[in-house]
Amino acid sequence: MSEPWLHIVGIGEDGMAGLLPATRAVVEAAEVIIGGERHHALSDAITAERLAWPSPFNALIDQLQGLRGRRVVVLATGDPLWYSVGARIGRAIPAAEITFHPQLSAFQLASARMGWSMADLETLTVHGRPVEQMIAFIQPDARLLILTTGAETPGQIARFLSERGFGASNMTVLANMGGEGEARFDGLAESWDHTVPPFNTLAVECIAAPGAALLPRVPGLPDDLFQHDGTMTKREVRAVTLAKLMPMRGALLWDIGTGCGSVAVEWMRAARYARAIGIEPRADRRALAAANALALGTPRLELVDGMVPEALEGLERPDAVFIGGGLSEAVFDVAWAALKPLGRLVANCVTLESEAVLVALHKRHGGELVKLSVNRASPVGTRTGWRPLMPVTQWSLVKR
Repeated sequence: MSEPWLHIVGIGEDGMAGLLPATRAVVEAAEVIIGGERHHALSDAITAERLAWPSPFNALIDQLQGLRGRRVVVLATGDPLWYSVGARIGRAIPAAEITFHPQLSAFQLASARMGWSMADLETLTVHGRPVEQMIAFIQPDARLLILTTGAETPGQIARFLSERGFGASNMTVLANMGGEGEARFDGLAESWDHTVPPFNTLAVECIAAPGAALLPRVPGLPDDLFQHDGTMTKREVRAVTLAKLMPMRGALLWDIGTGCGSVAVEWMRAARYARAIGIEPRADRRALAAANALALGTPRLELVDGMVPEALEGLERPDAVFIGGGLSEAVFDVAWAALKPLGRLVANCVTLESEAVLVALHKRHGGELVKLSVNRASPVGTRTGWRPLMPVTQWSLVKR
């Protein structure tokens, strides 16, 4: 087996001096060094051909493929496999052709500065990603370490915290960790007014006020947290539905007839990196779903305009399918054919006509057929009584 030609080197604020001798020798022997302006400045004593990150950044893989056979070093910040460029390169180039040289990550440095155990906190990144995705992690007493997008990010996160009743949360921005210009900025979310360097890591200790919004990642958020037009999968039924859909890390859901997006949003909140595509023909409901996704920390919800089953053609194969609207045998056939092995399908309905479809599908394919009835206490004059919601027929099965 030939020696790896590509070295991905993590470098910190202390530059070449902070590298292990063997790693330093690799950088010094490079024919080509690829990195950002900051990385090149940290290694400017090395004579090699210098290449900047390409634009668009996705062109990096093609650029690297064209350099195969030369001694190539890619410089990254900290640990190149922790929310960094190394993971992207590793998915495209065989592992046998790459050697990784990790450095202390920003998370490890920040954890040491804060005196926090890394086993007891959440590590997140919003670098180059929607900042709103951190909202799903705002929980009482949670500790968060966040790689930010720029100088404005801590202020945005302070606003998210304050709007949800976590204004008393402690925030610390750590910049240039490990270098001569290391800086620290402390404050509360509700009064955050620091001007911080653009390259920083944010530590948040979430502190909830008595009236704070409680938004657990366990499915079953209150209905009134969603903008909706009255047509939605209600809280109790939604919790049962998500339990049958079984959200998993990185898994993709098709939410057919997504409406206000309540099922898709809770699916994405329930597991790290879970994805969802909502198919909804009505523009007003797609707008509601988009607004809910932003407000509840799942800004990457993808929304598709179209009627089913035609709108399903060409979509990425799902790990789970929820049919909350547009139910028909034709829609089921297309969704079932696309569903991956061990995929989960759940269909809910409230009308007799749709129930007849589910009964027929259950006879043909098996699975579990249940009737869900929910009663909520509400005022009856000066007293309290039970008011039933419309019963929901639910069919679920796993593709084996």
